[in-house]
Amino acid sequence: MKSTTHHRWMALLLVAVPLLLACPTWAQESETFKPEELDQMLAPIALYPDSLLAQVLMACTYPAEVAEAAQWSQSNAAQKGDAAVTAVQDKPWDPSVKSLVAFPQALATMDQEPDWVQKVGDAFLAQPNDVMDSVQRLRAAAKQSGNLENTSQHQVIVEEVPQTQQTIIKVEPAAPQVVYVPAYNPTVVYGTWWYPRYPPVYLPPPPGYVFGTALVSGIAFGIGVGITNSLWGGCDWGRGDVDIDVNHYNNINVGNKLEVNRNRAKWNHDARHRREVPYRDKKTRATYSRSIPGADQRRDFRGREADRDKAQAALRQRGIDPAKGREKLRTDPQTRERAQAATRPVDPGKTRASASKIDRDKARAATPNIDRGKARQTAQRRGSDNAFRGAKSPSQTQRDISRGRSSRQAMKAPAGGRRR
Repeated sequence: MKSTTHHRWMALLLVAVPLLLACPTWAQESETFKPEELDQMLAPIALYPDSLLAQVLMACTYPAEVAEAAQWSQSNAAQKGDAAVTAVQDKPWDPSVKSLVAFPQALATMDQEPDWVQKVGDAFLAQPNDVMDSVQRLRAAAKQSGNLENTSQHQVIVEEVPQTQQTIIKVEPAAPQVVYVPAYNPTVVYGTWWYPRYPPVYLPPPPGYVFGTALVSGIAFGIGVGITNSLWGGCDWGRGDVDIDVNHYNNINVGNKLEVNRNRAKWNHDARHRREVPYRDKKTRATYSRSIPGADQRRDFRGREADRDKAQAALRQRGIDPAKGREKLRTDPQTRERAQAATRPVDPGKTRASASKIDRDKARAATPNIDRGKARQTAQRRGSDNAFRGAKSPSQTQRDISRGRSSRQAMKAPAGGRRR
């Protein structure tokens, strides 16, 4: 009996554990992006002016707010530049997201691929140095192909970084207060792509924007956007991250000023603007989830990675392989049916009916030698006797009534006149 119970528990674990481990929250994923993946996803924005690129990278870490800003921009198409940023100061968005409404073309381009926006943000949070290195690789390829040169819209600067002894390529607006958002086909502007298995992401220019040159010839530009303070980000190529021009930032974000005593400040991700979008990797979750209200409860609900690893190790010590269990769950119809039956909701009505039937069966089993038909007849007879006990037959009752009537008449007769 003990052995049978043990086998039943083992079978239950083989069914239940793969179901738990197959939960999407625990889906295994690569912790870092490979260089070919970074080049693939950053290809559409690597040739943006440095200041605009920095703010796009910041904003991508808040994908839900980027989507809201894109909707606002579409509904307010006439707004752009500093005026547009001023108009959204009451919105509950991060300043980096607010800054992008100054450039409707950039927002409309990003709005085409929300998943791409989130992926770029995840990469920038987890691997900022690798992201900046990827941008430099892409710029070098575009320059080598002859498609990244000085134009009337932007200026290309090549210089050495003393700290790293590397050559970097900067892209800046030709006129500081007029910014042009470039549009290009990555399969053309970068030349022969070096990762055939990871073709570059292509985000075509949104409809309604006029470009001065054809995309097939390289980089095209729309109408320039006049700005004064909307671009306050910058790429710190020497350290591999982005920073903030405090003066420009405070001039446009009057309700959310930076209290610092220097002109440049390092940008930091604000997890409060992440909304409900999950972080991709364990390290990023551990770094930023603590700043989100209720993050501890959500983490406890989903299960910690360390606890899951301990559970898996304990199962393997008992000879249970979760991977084999998942495979059996996927390929064996009977195992899958048992798992589905175990997770079906319980009907309270059926449960009560089943419990009543079990009680009746137990009662019958406790009195096996009783003839239930005779017992019912006896009970009925006893009930009848008790109810009419002492009653007489109809003829006897009639004689008693006649005798009583004769007695009453005799009592009414006059004295001395008794009848014979």
